Amino acid sequence: MTECHKELQGLIGLPVSIITNDGRNIVGTLRGLDQKLNVILEDCHERLFSKEAGVEQDQLGLYIVRGDNMALVGEVDEQLDGQTDWTAKRADPLKHIVH
Repeated sequence: MTECHKELQGLIGLPVSIITNDGRNIVGTLRGLDQKLNVILEDCHERLFSKEAGVEQDQLGLYIVRGDNMALVGEVDEQLDGQTDWTAKRADPLKHIVH
């Protein structure tokens, strides 16, 4: 088992935010992962950033993110996240990662 597997297994059952290689920000509860680091998220949504409209949240429900498409995974502080008015936040969408 790799160090990545150990770290991610410690986050099972917790809310996480995933930034994908194509610039998406997906937030949900980590429910599982496999040997390829594909992850299963429950009750998740995608945060769509815009300079004009603020952050919109697109509900996704149960979702699988491929391990080779994840750039960053982090635990979400639910209290801080719940206090944030995402509709008032303005930002350019993330760009695709170029290797």
